[in-house]
Amino acid sequence: MLGDVERDEVDEHVRRWASLWEGDPDVAPEIEGAITRMQFLLRRQKRGDAAAFPDPAFTVEDYKTLHALMIQPYPIEATPAQLAEVVKVTRAAMTARLDRLARAELITREVEPQDRRRVLVRPTAAGRAAWEQHIHAGMARDRELLAALSLTELKQLNALLRKVMLHHER
Repeated sequence: MLGDVERDEVDEHVRRWASLWEGDPDVAPEIEGAITRMQFLLRRQKRGDAAAFPDPAFTVEDYKTLHALMIQPYPIEATPAQLAEVVKVTRAAMTARLDRLARAELITREVEPQDRRRVLVRPTAAGRAAWEQHIHAGMARDRELLAALSLTELKQLNALLRKVMLHHER
C-alpha cells in the first residue's frame, strides 16, 4: 500500500525506475506512473480488440474503416482521402482496405456525377450490420476496461485527459 492506497504493478516499476535517479529534479515518478498506466490500458484494449476479430475475412482494420465511415462528419459517405485522414493511414493503405470491404460487399464506391474525379464510399446494409454488431461488443469491452471507476470518476478522468489534450491542441 502507498499510505492507505492499494499498490499496483506500476508502483513497483516506478519505484525501481525513480530509484535510479534519486535526487534528480528532472525525474517525475507521477508522470512515469500516469504514462505507464495509460500505455497498459491501451495495450489491454488493443489485445481485446484484436481477439474480437479472429476471422481474417473481417479484421479489426476493416472494422475501424467501417467505423470511420459510419461516424465521420459527412452524411455516411466519404472519399477515400477523407477516410484515410480520419483513420490516420496512407491513401494507399486506405485503398487496400476499401478493396477488401468492397469485395466483401460491405461498402460501395461510386464516382460522383458532378466531379468524375471524386469517389464516394458508402456502407451497404451488410456493412452497417457488421459495424453495429462489432460496435456494441467493443463498447462492452471498453466498459469492462474501465469498470473500476464510478460515473463521477469517469467524468473526472475525462476532465483531466481533456485538459491534457487541449494543452497539446493549442
